[in-house]
Amino acid sequence: MSTAETADLLVTAATLSKEELLRDYRLGWESRQASLAGRKEVFMGKAKFGIFGDGKEVPQLAMARAFRAGDWRAGYYRDQTFMLAIGELTLQQYFAQLYAHPDVEAEPSTAGRAMNGHFGTRLLDEDGQFKNLAESKNSSADISPTGGQMPRLVGLAYASKLYRQNPELHNMTQFSVNGNEVAFGTIGNASTSEGMFFEALNAAGVLQIPMLVSVWDDHYGISVPAEYQTTKQNISEILRGLQRDGEGQEGFEIFVVKGWDYAALIDTYQRAAEVCRTQHVPVLIHVTEVTQPQGHSTSGSHERYKSKDRLSWEEEHDCLRKMREWLLSEGQASEEELDQIESEAKETVKQARVAAWESFFNPIKQERTEVVTLLNKLVAETGTEHQINELVEPLAQNPAPIRADLVRTVRRVLRRVRTVRSAARRDLQNWLEQALAENADRYNSYLYSQSEEAALNIEEIKAEFAPNTPQVDGREVLQACFEANFRRDPRIFAIGEDVGRIGDVNQAFAGLQEKFGELRVTDTGIRECTIVGQGIGAAMRGLRPITEIQYLDYLLYAIQILSDDVASLQYRTKGGQKAPLIVRTRGHRLEGIWHSGSPIQMILGSIRGIHLCVPRDMTQAAGFYNTLLRSDEPAIVIECLNGYRLKERIPQNVGEFTVPLGVPEVLREGQDLTIVTYGSMCRIVQDAAKQLEEVGIFVEIIDVQTLLPFDIEQIISDSLRKTNRVLFADEDVPGGATAYMMQQVIDEQGAYQLLDSAPRCLSAQAHRPPYGSDGDYFSKPNAEDVFDTVYEMMQEADPKRFPAIY
Repeated sequence: MSTAETADLLVTAATLSKEELLRDYRLGWESRQASLAGRKEVFMGKAKFGIFGDGKEVPQLAMARAFRAGDWRAGYYRDQTFMLAIGELTLQQYFAQLYAHPDVEAEPSTAGRAMNGHFGTRLLDEDGQFKNLAESKNSSADISPTGGQMPRLVGLAYASKLYRQNPELHNMTQFSVNGNEVAFGTIGNASTSEGMFFEALNAAGVLQIPMLVSVWDDHYGISVPAEYQTTKQNISEILRGLQRDGEGQEGFEIFVVKGWDYAALIDTYQRAAEVCRTQHVPVLIHVTEVTQPQGHSTSGSHERYKSKDRLSWEEEHDCLRKMREWLLSEGQASEEELDQIESEAKETVKQARVAAWESFFNPIKQERTEVVTLLNKLVAETGTEHQINELVEPLAQNPAPIRADLVRTVRRVLRRVRTVRSAARRDLQNWLEQALAENADRYNSYLYSQSEEAALNIEEIKAEFAPNTPQVDGREVLQACFEANFRRDPRIFAIGEDVGRIGDVNQAFAGLQEKFGELRVTDTGIRECTIVGQGIGAAMRGLRPITEIQYLDYLLYAIQILSDDVASLQYRTKGGQKAPLIVRTRGHRLEGIWHSGSPIQMILGSIRGIHLCVPRDMTQAAGFYNTLLRSDEPAIVIECLNGYRLKERIPQNVGEFTVPLGVPEVLREGQDLTIVTYGSMCRIVQDAAKQLEEVGIFVEIIDVQTLLPFDIEQIISDSLRKTNRVLFADEDVPGGATAYMMQQVIDEQGAYQLLDSAPRCLSAQAHRPPYGSDGDYFSKPNAEDVFDTVYEMMQEADPKRFPAIY
């Protein structure tokens, strides 16, 4: 059905009943009163910070009327009215988030883990399995970094394209109905200055996906006005080149509408969503003349940077004031009716606020009563009031304690009565143990999946090799693995630069586009951030993307979105959302400043919540892919760039065998010293081990295989019980991954007590390696470096047996 044919079926302000119009007005005012009350709660000390959606109410009401079951939102922290209007947020939940209530039932978006204004729906059931998302109104979990919602938005919309165009996915009705779902994105005008915004729009235009972006334009980014933000101070004007030439042509549809014009907003969103939904054309709606009555946030007042004329204009053009004027002019309501709605909205918000506070605070008060009772019992039994009363009284009198106050007091009391032995002290210890466990669940759980499909729950299946299996290039092992998985699971697809037609620059996807089609193996432009975002959104919608970043160095373009979005997704929703994305990349090559990547320290520090696999060869990499494609967690797999042409054997069960995460492999046994390493360094260390054997030193080599998780079975400690010496080696900068591995073994595993010599680290130089073989040799660890370091350690232990070489 064409746009013209459906135009008569669309909702307009004129077709809405009086009841519907007044419902919108009521919702708008309830949202406004929530913003006003929220700001007061922060200033009263009942919340830490506040950022609100006041001034955006009317355009969000219009957007909500175009939002259907199965649709998706990737927005930002001013969308409270929209969430209220689609029925996925209550006022009590809104205040529960403001108070950081750490309970999924009270605050389902984040369980108190994200500040207010960060919304998301619970996509998973209690077992961590996807619900029927085609029947619900869905919101991906918000993040604060400006523009950070845009890459994921591309993926949410791209999934609709795959669900529509790939017949193999048509039976997945739990996730899509013929790809009819629109992905709605929202962003502030200042955030459109971010590169992620422009990259996402370009990607959407190329892909032709149902992505509808609303820009709330209130002319400012905190205190910085539009003249410093946007060329021509008009985002839609400078994007006119994206406008398609006509129906059936590629490009965007662009609409401009005033944020206070309720009737025009209803009409615009209906038309825009229909084009987006039926034709899979991306749409930009520039919502202009938006106001922000309370300024940016509770951190300051907008009177400091807005002129009197601007403040007067904002008051006059407040969207709710304008909607009131429109309702009156259209004869839809009387002054008295609207006054009553506004008054009732204020009371409704008050009741929700009080209920949310009581729900949050009453359990803490009960816990405080329990603690004070235990403390008084301790005093009565032991006569230690002079020791602990100065701690007990402030807690008992605190009008608004938090759980940290309770735990802090108990820990300090137990410290002071550490020499006392009594039943009351044991009761207090038991309370503390239980409180720490409960708060670990509240604040520290779900960094990784806790479902049956978690990566660590995937059963290990050993690789099997037929007799006399010929050796082939390592890339062919990966190629066979990918082909087997693509045949097994139609949800799997791969995207990236040069992945499609030529089968990636190292040929692991060679021929697979011809076998499985362009929807399954797809080239992309040079846009690492949105390649990853495309995968995140698609994974949230039940698909299994492999997103390729051509070289590990280029992960820098995407590290922010990996770190802030997918790495924290399970955590910031307390198990309510997941995105089992696989990022495939390659590094550790030994020549060249920008293709020698081993920035492992950067990655380790940024992506907790994502598994990090560092296989030494392509067979191990294939085993990791088989594991990960059966799990429900995200991971990065770093293949060895100089290993694609090295010879390996293809397992008979190439698409079925699995390599467990967190389990190192002993590559060579020895009794003198343990070398812990991974990736390309394994071959260098093995070379050095042969040279060391010639002088009577027998090293044990351990390939950690994954850095996240790291040696969960403490295999390295078992080795140190035998060798009592350890060297950590890799190609990262000094203090990088070697320091991480040392911390894991010496600190986490407590292996310091097993050592007879100081642990050593061998890493690359602090700079990147220059081009050429000499640049490699003098910049990154080589076999001679390994030999000399090990020899020095052994010389220290037995100088007579191992005299100085140099």
